[in-house]
Amino acid sequence: MPCKTVDSILDHALLGYNLSPAEGVVLLKQVDPEAIAAIRTTADKLRYTQAGDTVTYVINRNINFTNICEQHCSFCAFRRDEDDSSAYWLGWAEILAKSTDAVARGATEICMQGGLNPQAQINGQSLAYYLKLVETIKQAFPQIHLHAFSPQEIEFIARVDGIKYADVIAALRDAGVGSMPGTAAEVLDDEVRRILCPEKIDTATWLEIVGTAHRLGLPTTSTILSGHIETPEQQIGHLEKLRSLQKTAIDRGYPAKITEFIALPFVGQEAPKSLRRRVGRNQPVLKDALLLMAVARIYLGNYIANHQPSWVKLGLSGATEALLWGCNDIGGTLMEEHITTMAGAVGGTCLEVANLQSAIAALGRPHQQRNTLYQRLIPHSH
Repeated sequence: MPCKTVDSILDHALLGYNLSPAEGVVLLKQVDPEAIAAIRTTADKLRYTQAGDTVTYVINRNINFTNICEQHCSFCAFRRDEDDSSAYWLGWAEILAKSTDAVARGATEICMQGGLNPQAQINGQSLAYYLKLVETIKQAFPQIHLHAFSPQEIEFIARVDGIKYADVIAALRDAGVGSMPGTAAEVLDDEVRRILCPEKIDTATWLEIVGTAHRLGLPTTSTILSGHIETPEQQIGHLEKLRSLQKTAIDRGYPAKITEFIALPFVGQEAPKSLRRRVGRNQPVLKDALLLMAVARIYLGNYIANHQPSWVKLGLSGATEALLWGCNDIGGTLMEEHITTMAGAVGGTCLEVANLQSAIAALGRPHQQRNTLYQRLIPHSH
């Protein structure tokens, strides 16, 4: 395609117009270095106008409370059957100990997700177990923000207990969950999902659960798992669904909406062999991830202002580079993270605040601590 098309699409975007899906696909398919450089520059300009120059980060801890899971997603190296020697399921005391450690290290957020463990019940109730998880943390640390339970986990609880999604979400919200991770989205395209995660919720269910959370006042994040079997058309279809979900929350005046978009490049190192063979490589291709993040900024930025790379997937240097491709946030300290690490990622599982700050400072950009909902915080001096 002649560069003029790319230039006119980018000029249009800089004037504040939304890209059409067809225009998004044109941008994602560029291979010409000059066109790609123009896309990066545009994404960076829009990042500046939509989110400012300050790069934010959050001090958080991940608690993946069990890796026992009834599903068999083709990309997942984290899940185990309950009789596997490497299966684990944290008890209440361990969850409390991890939370106590996180708070001692200055965390404002605990992110909690786990496998779909059919045994995780109290008195035959799945919801009762999840409420106890929440209460274990919130009774000890009422001030901590609990960012917990993906749409897939919501569907699992509702299905096991035979109740509505809205009832699950409202109960968790009332117990102290502050926001929902927009994970389990993978690619919001049912053809891709049939290959990647056939047992997972379908696209419509994911959108319904996240939309219900917004209606009930629970903010969510949004993600894409990219760089495996999906096409540029399917990537843009995913961004389009997120944009229209956010537009619905705004147009209907819902009390909550999507706070951020996170691109999660596929790490194939330890993935089950069939998918790894199909994808043909173990680590993400940085240039593909950067182009997608730039196009996501251009496509979503009018509706979702905060964009975050994954240093766990890309390494800190790759994530820092993404701050020049439309991202304005570098994510969290995590303190521990098993899902991506067990997939063979090279990024590590814990960064100190100083690591994040110096990566940002190297770009000549200011940095600031934020909370989960992107309110800026004055860091405590330790």
